[in-house]
Amino acid sequence: MNKLFDLTGKVAVVTGASRGLGQGMALGLAEAGADIIAVASSAENAAETVKKIQALGRKAIALGCQQDDAEQVKQLVENSIAAFGQVDILVNNAGTIRRAPAEEFSDEDWNAVMETNINGVFRLSRGLGKHMLERGSGKIINIASLLSFSGGITVPAYAASKGAVMQLTKALANEWAARGLQINAIAPGYFATDNTEALRADTERNASISARIPAGRWGNPEDLAGAAVFLASKASDYVNGHIMLVDGGWMAR
Repeated sequence: MNKLFDLTGKVAVVTGASRGLGQGMALGLAEAGADIIAVASSAENAAETVKKIQALGRKAIALGCQQDDAEQVKQLVENSIAAFGQVDILVNNAGTIRRAPAEEFSDEDWNAVMETNINGVFRLSRGLGKHMLERGSGKIINIASLLSFSGGITVPAYAASKGAVMQLTKALANEWAARGLQINAIAPGYFATDNTEALRADTERNASISARIPAGRWGNPEDLAGAAVFLASKASDYVNGHIMLVDGGWMAR
């Protein structure tokens, strides 16, 4: 059974790997045996993650990429393949959020969120997906959201982009499943990260969110590690186009 989850010899690209959920998944994949290409807005921002992975005895490098820049994404694809000669796993974790009432939401904020959260995800999936198709195998794990299912409040672009991530996951699975690739997504619930610091600091909002989570707590980055390893490993070879909720039971309530 352990062989099903063993990632020894595999190379994973993890975007948004400088901290939080991206770092947690990168470390989980490394613990399962994968070598890691940790991607952040700049290579320096992923240096701490690289050190933690190397401390586990795995190979790791940091690469910088602004995901809203098509040329930088193209370069990331080329640099990732050149670094280890192959890429077996892609975790599309990098994302951004802008908050404002819908009637005041600017075109600038809308476009910024869409460029990073869905356009960048598609470009990177397309580039590394082509490489995986040429090799006849590969795993792409997109990071969706609870807002792939619900609309949220004052985050219209984020909700729209995460809905698009869910549909892109299914669309790519439809095209690439028969050619040896598995494309799935993880939809995290409420996690204790830098992005949710303001929510957790709001006593009333924190209490209302916590009360709805059946698990009775917010998630921690390491809570995504198992899901990421499963979707990156042979254990998920017949799983395709699936959106895996990791939410402490939020959507069940």
